[in-house]
Amino acid sequence: MEKYNVTGMSCAACQARVEKAVALVPGVESCSVSLLTNSMGVEGNADPRQIIEAIEKAGYGASLIDSNQNFSNQTSIPNYDDALKDTETPKLKNRLIASIILLLPLMYVSMGAHMWGWPLPSFLSGNHIGMGLYEMIFAGLIMVINQKFFISGFRGLIHKAPNMDTLVALGSAASFVYSMYALFAMTVAQVNGDQEKVMDLMNEFYFESAAMILTLITVGKMLESISKGRTTNALKDLMKLAPKSAVLLRDGKEIVVPIEQVKIGDRFVVKPGDNIPVDGIIIDGSSAINEAALTGESIPVDKTVDDTVSAATSNESGYLVCEATRVGKDTTLSQIIQMVSDAAATKAPIAKIADKVSGVFVPVVISISFITFVIWMLVGHTAGFSLARAISVLVISCPCALGLATPVAIMVGNGMGAKHGIMFKTAVSLEETGKTQIVALDKTGTITKGEPKVIGVFEAEGIDDVDLLRVAFAIENKSEHPLAKAIVEAGLQEGLEPAEITDFKALTGSGLSGILDGKQIYGGNLELIKSVSDINPDFIGLADTLAKKGETPLFFAGDGKFLGIISVADVIKEDSTEAIEQLKNMGIHVVMLTGDNPTTAAAIAKEAGVDEVVAGVKPDGKEEVIKNLQEFGKVAMVGDGINDAVALTRADIGIAIGAGTDVAIDSADVVLMKSRLTDVVSAIRLSRATLINIHENLFWAFIYNIIGIPLAAGAYIHAFGWELNPTFGAAAMSLSSFCVVTNALRLNLFNLHSDKLDKKLKNKLDQKQLLNNKVDDDILNSKEERNNMEITVKGMMCGHCEAHVKETLEKIPGVDEATANHEDNLVTIKTSADVAEADIKAAVEAAGYEYCGIKG
Repeated sequence: MEKYNVTGMSCAACQARVEKAVALVPGVESCSVSLLTNSMGVEGNADPRQIIEAIEKAGYGASLIDSNQNFSNQTSIPNYDDALKDTETPKLKNRLIASIILLLPLMYVSMGAHMWGWPLPSFLSGNHIGMGLYEMIFAGLIMVINQKFFISGFRGLIHKAPNMDTLVALGSAASFVYSMYALFAMTVAQVNGDQEKVMDLMNEFYFESAAMILTLITVGKMLESISKGRTTNALKDLMKLAPKSAVLLRDGKEIVVPIEQVKIGDRFVVKPGDNIPVDGIIIDGSSAINEAALTGESIPVDKTVDDTVSAATSNESGYLVCEATRVGKDTTLSQIIQMVSDAAATKAPIAKIADKVSGVFVPVVISISFITFVIWMLVGHTAGFSLARAISVLVISCPCALGLATPVAIMVGNGMGAKHGIMFKTAVSLEETGKTQIVALDKTGTITKGEPKVIGVFEAEGIDDVDLLRVAFAIENKSEHPLAKAIVEAGLQEGLEPAEITDFKALTGSGLSGILDGKQIYGGNLELIKSVSDINPDFIGLADTLAKKGETPLFFAGDGKFLGIISVADVIKEDSTEAIEQLKNMGIHVVMLTGDNPTTAAAIAKEAGVDEVVAGVKPDGKEEVIKNLQEFGKVAMVGDGINDAVALTRADIGIAIGAGTDVAIDSADVVLMKSRLTDVVSAIRLSRATLINIHENLFWAFIYNIIGIPLAAGAYIHAFGWELNPTFGAAAMSLSSFCVVTNALRLNLFNLHSDKLDKKLKNKLDQKQLLNNKVDDDILNSKEERNNMEITVKGMMCGHCEAHVKETLEKIPGVDEATANHEDNLVTIKTSADVAEADIKAAVEAAGYEYCGIKG
């Protein structure tokens, strides 16, 4: 996405005009203009010069945010100072002060003396023409001071893109011009000696309105500018965290260098109390690291050699020597700044409503103003009365409130998320997260800690436990899977050295294979090891028992022989059960996805409290699960690994646990920096609160104009006697945008961790039937819900017979598992689809045994 600064915009109509002009440039795929930050994001391969030219032809200014300075240089941190620096408020403040200084003497004469009889100097007392000239001069000076309204407004008219400034300029200019007409008419009456006419014309002066309109709008603009500045505080605070220098170790000496000079591989020193300059890995020392700047977590984290550290976090105690791994725009801090900025540069779907209205708002208001003038003239009112109504329509109408309703709430909501370690990548993700109806959770590293430990080693007959662990250690040392790391850790604790493995292969969803000492070895699930060796049925039963306890049995074989089982267990995170309960209380259906075996998965699922579990699903199958779940509602997928990337992309909202892989984070719409499952709940709450705030803002913006414009036009005069002075119309307009921005700032007070405002979604779907309806047809099959049947088989004499019957039956399509018992002549069959009894009978008899029918 290319980013541009856009100048000259004053309201939502300007924003719509710029977007329309840029959208017509060849090569532009999408364009989003932010009135809040006066910036624009453009997707596509269009020539930046053509884009800038299109904006200038539309009557505005533009410049490309310097990509060489901010993005291409690997040692440069993105800089958004130009877009976020508040240059407008000081200018507005100076204009307002000057306007008020001139407005006070003008109002003294126009209202104080004329309406309330306040004393005047002798040269003006009774001199009505002199009073008119006095008012004209002061009003003219105020118009000169606020000439920006007229330049922007009439330029918009010339380019056929009228904006809010056009409404202000037309209202003020009409008041001034009509007052000039009244003044010249007064001179004619004075020459003719018609004092009664002179007195009547005094009531036709609107010089004070012309000046007051500009002053009050400037007040509103300044309040709006100040409030808008506060909405970007989160991004400004993040930018302030960017370190300016680093202490490098070169030739044994400590050298302070600018942060831009730090390169990947450089060794840097961080002393107690200092901030860490770039992302790196600790190579010497240990300390407590305060990561509150990035995660919002105030409790320091203990770190030592080989642990990672991030830029802008603080070293609380020890002396650290680190090696730079990511610098400049690649640091975690820079990526967070980039995400917050991108979210501000994108547009939420709900904003489309306001955009459509804003595109035609100003021309419609100008038309209503003209019609108002004509109607009042036709019904017999004076030109002054009719003009006052028309001017009131112009100055009370406020397209700014419409244009700001969505982006200010998005910016504040996104800033709130950033403070709490919840990063929404786009405005769309911030809006859509709160609409989630189904949450699919990966198990390992998401519900569980992802740090499993070896619980038991169960070697086959004739196999030494050290030999089993040696084989397992050798092959699992090549894998990055959390379960593999548990075995590697156990091997290291036993003092084993990893043996050389050749022809290593990762068998997706099944396990691993390789050659050790010239022999083919395997490690993985039951199905894989069954295909390469014979397994004693006792071990299959053992595996079942282990799984029911929540342990994962890993099977190993070598040279065609079954070697044994190593059981590994992962523990549930402290906050997982609480988070899942809160999700369910919000009316969200929770599903756990895992490649683990069904029994182990069921044990974890029961402890965690999820609604449903989908076990034994391979990485490519997770996408299919998400696709099927989407038939029932909006789905959010939460994961942390490479195997979750496709599912994260497929889901309506992908949520990545921050401690996960870069691939998972890149594929996600929302990133949780703290790696806590409760932050999924917080993200949904914040999204819902932001959406409510946007609805409030849009309601105010629409209702204000719906009520205000007819009031200004005089629609209620005959019914209620309500009449609106142009000055009060300008006051109302000046406060409307301020109210919208102020309402958005209330989001800063929202408590993400409180469930007081949680409301259950009114889902039309029957949550108990989400997966069960498809269990016979597709990958959503949960093996705990399979059909069970018992058959009687005679002729089995020993464990080998049991294994033979088992293997034969499990080859039948739809049969997931068969467990034989030769002592009782029984075989228990678990199926996931309808299996014909004739097929079962044929398989048993083909194996050489007697089929005696289904028991019971």
